[in-house]
Amino acid sequence: MISASDIAAKAEKPRRWGWWYITELRLREMKGYLSYVVTSSFGNPIIYLLALGVGLSNLVPQGIDGVPFLVFVAPAMLMSTILSVGAEEGMYPVLSGFKWHKVFFAIHATPITPGQIVAGFFVHLAIRFAFTAGIFFLALLAFGAVPLGTGWLMIPIAILGAFAIMTPLAAYSAQLEDDRGQFALIQRMVVMPMFLFSGTFFPISEIPDWLEWVAWVSPLWHASQLGRVVSYGTVEPIWLTVLHLLVLVSFAAVGAILTRRAFIARLTR
Repeated sequence: MISASDIAAKAEKPRRWGWWYITELRLREMKGYLSYVVTSSFGNPIIYLLALGVGLSNLVPQGIDGVPFLVFVAPAMLMSTILSVGAEEGMYPVLSGFKWHKVFFAIHATPITPGQIVAGFFVHLAIRFAFTAGIFFLALLAFGAVPLGTGWLMIPIAILGAFAIMTPLAAYSAQLEDDRGQFALIQRMVVMPMFLFSGTFFPISEIPDWLEWVAWVSPLWHASQLGRVVSYGTVEPIWLTVLHLLVLVSFAAVGAILTRRAFIARLTR
């Protein structure tokens, strides 16, 4: 017969390492769509660089911001790719864990806490973001679009940017009972405008004044500008560079807190 002390001893390890168990679970689940992750991580940067960076650069021979067009758009292409992955991961996978697969409820039936579920979910995504960003960065290096010395800093910036958009969406998704078109609306009204009006292919000074506010509240613009600072050293006031970082950290931190609260509320009600 198992004693209470034996049960307590067996439960201690999940309580301590529960977040890693969730990370491991999520990584194992990726085996089901690993081919998509790998091919998209390799294919997307090549397609983007050939179609937008190389092809479109022929139409802008004078360059932008004092550098060739490919060098200007390279950081933004990396950021937009990783932030798009972040947006996707903050919607359907979260709702699925509560509604369709109910895996979050199954995990919560063990000694693992809601906070550990969120932590493991975030660690898994950090690994995925880092992998995709690393592959994209290597492609940019191969095309001579970024330097190796400081350019690698775009990888942690991209990860931070992805969390800046993923965590608020995850907090929202964790409160939904069903998808009645909300995610499609977010894609059309949030993600797509963010991509179009965040200075991805041209400075935001070219955007009409009444639309510039979209860039200022967009994690993509702040991440892209930070990427340009570490890539080719775009000139901007130091306060603006600090602001980019603060905005991304604020989005990610507040979103993470709200996500944790939403998970706790839904799993314990």
